[in-house]
Amino acid sequence: MPSYKVKVKWGKELFNNVEANTDEEPILFKAQLFALTGVQPERQKVMLKGTTLKDNDWGNIKLADGAMVLMMGTKEEEIAKEPEVKPVFLEDMNEAELASSLDLPAGLHNLGNTCYMNATVQCLKSVPELREALNNYKEAISLNTNDEVSKSIVASFRDLVPQMEKGPAKHPIILLQMLHTAFPRFAERGQGGTYMQQDANECWTELVRILQMKLPPLQNSESAAKYKSFVEQYFGGKFQVEWKCNESDDEPVTKTAEDFLQLSCFISQEVKYMLNGLKNKMQEQITKQSAILGRDAVFTKTAKISRLPAYLTIQFVRFCYKENNKINAKILKDIKFPFEFDAYDLCSTELQEKMAPIRNKFKELEEQKVTEAMSADNQNPGSTSKVVKEYTTEPFSFPDDVGSNNSGYYTLQAVLTHKGRSSSSGHYVAWVRYKEDQWIKCDDSDVTPVTTEEILKLSGGGDWHCAYVLLYGPRLLKVPKQGDAK
Repeated sequence: MPSYKVKVKWGKELFNNVEANTDEEPILFKAQLFALTGVQPERQKVMLKGTTLKDNDWGNIKLADGAMVLMMGTKEEEIAKEPEVKPVFLEDMNEAELASSLDLPAGLHNLGNTCYMNATVQCLKSVPELREALNNYKEAISLNTNDEVSKSIVASFRDLVPQMEKGPAKHPIILLQMLHTAFPRFAERGQGGTYMQQDANECWTELVRILQMKLPPLQNSESAAKYKSFVEQYFGGKFQVEWKCNESDDEPVTKTAEDFLQLSCFISQEVKYMLNGLKNKMQEQITKQSAILGRDAVFTKTAKISRLPAYLTIQFVRFCYKENNKINAKILKDIKFPFEFDAYDLCSTELQEKMAPIRNKFKELEEQKVTEAMSADNQNPGSTSKVVKEYTTEPFSFPDDVGSNNSGYYTLQAVLTHKGRSSSSGHYVAWVRYKEDQWIKCDDSDVTPVTTEEILKLSGGGDWHCAYVLLYGPRLLKVPKQGDAK
């Protein structure tokens, strides 16, 4: 492998033994320089013996161990503000300029079929508690391949998130490099030498698994001690499972418990709505050993949720393997999903009873709002004025289980979509709730505002973007502050 240890001179700084692998694109070498200096790759000018290094081609540059590389460039915060320019009308702006003028979050550059990773990051970034947990993570990024790469994945994710708050699109190079090191299949290249498209749900699953391993729980209550990680605390649910033998009444019903980080919505001909697809998966026929019959028998496995996480991830099982074509073909069927989701029917009786007090509060508040609206309309027919009230937000978790959902009510927070016919081709995009009912479309480097009507069109049914992974957050109970008029 043509890998060299070079010296890098940046101003008064000198960095020794920086690894440069000419089998990889130069942008990955620049990612290492970014980690060392804080200078974004697009602001770097890297030179060796008078020749400037490009992002995607080493050109005629010849490296050797100990070679001196010169880098010029300044950190983002060191650059002086640009002088005022003439005003530009919104209709004359491109998507990047529009995102900047509307103070939208930053997009992520596609580094060669990396939309699957970009969409995953944009969706997960929408969870405020995850941003807090990442900010508390103190491990540093290590570019030494002998070090534990999972720590560097979390650290690179942590460093990327605040950069995405605003401004131009960012290069997620270090996170990509760390994922390639940990999961070589994500680094596979096609015939043209570019990275091959990957399955976004696989990336989501692996990234969450790494976070589960390395990200401690938020220490905001005594209940945090029961969890080993932030992911278990805020993304983890539990099933209460019953096994009943269909072929023998003498076989006792057995009960087990299972953990989950995702719910699966299986798509069949009769399924039209997300809730039906979820219910179908939670009761299924399984063949396993019967102790009474002494042979394999058919059992009915019935699962009920005994713990709801604050953030519920739902995957639409849209891909099935076609042996004749050797691809994961896509199921394009239209499956409706709601903005407001109630998971009550999926829960165990015990959990339903535990959620009753908060659910009653939601209903009382809705009834109160309807009564007030009718009263105001009767007193002032045709009036459009509203009484402004101050509200306070009730906790969305049980007091003894911070990170849970105490009502069963959820609000759609992000949608990861796929456009194309197979998981190894096409394009992935993130659609994220930005503020209240404002949504944005995160299509790699382009971030643009979209309407709720456009989100509803993501349910499938054709070659348009189809919902693949949904992220639901807790529906917040907002009650009037004490002293407000009733």
